[in-house]
Amino acid sequence: MSSDHSPAALTQDRSQERTDGGDAREDSPFRSERSVRDEAPQYVLPLVVRIERAAPPARTDALETAARAVLLILDDERSLGEGEWAAAMRDWQDARIRKVVRRARGAEWRRAEALPGITVTGAAAQVRVFPPVPLDGWPKELAKLQVSGTDLDEPEQPARPDPAVPVLWLNPELEMSAGKAMAQAGHGAQLAWWALPDEARTAWREAGFPLAVRTASPSRWPELTMSGLPLVRDAGFTEIAPGSCTVVADHPALRRA
Repeated sequence: MSSDHSPAALTQDRSQERTDGGDAREDSPFRSERSVRDEAPQYVLPLVVRIERAAPPARTDALETAARAVLLILDDERSLGEGEWAAAMRDWQDARIRKVVRRARGAEWRRAEALPGITVTGAAAQVRVFPPVPLDGWPKELAKLQVSGTDLDEPEQPARPDPAVPVLWLNPELEMSAGKAMAQAGHGAQLAWWALPDEARTAWREAGFPLAVRTASPSRWPELTMSGLPLVRDAGFTEIAPGSCTVVADHPALRRA
């Protein structure tokens, strides 16, 4: 893999789907087929969502907050150049792009917050993202947290997204736990970030990374998957079949490209 991990290089080097549904690169981090990425040491990006018994966040709020958390760590100065997280971020991005969402509350959440990372707050949701760790090398404070139990309700129907805001469209035909969907939304945000030109990245950053996560209508989903916008095909490690199309990242700057 290239050792140049500047934003411009990442845009060229990282994977984006073609309009025919095929991968633009044979080493896509989201292909289900074995690739050169499988030969590299495998890392995972940990995310922890705060779910207190008395006040769990709404599902869409949690998904959107997780996607923003991924963007913030990708753009953080500690993740770039010679930053303290840069080596781990490079190793993670050169292998399979794995994200795992765990849940925490009370003292568990406080212990998680004490570890290096970034806490992102949505309307009510809180998600903390941490620099990548080896697949079998989680910090004990995070390894103890549960992956299951991240199912969240949607008390109110989400509003129609602003046309000027990037939208991560979920596959309406797949059933995913909230934790799985949070990871998939993060994948979609990451592909959009890689695909954007520098000017659009700067504008998105300066606006605070606004975005929406919505489930596409069954009638629109085929059109979205054939649109040429970044498309996530999950490798199928958990919950869904390998190769499943999970998210289309619809950023206004990419529609104009």
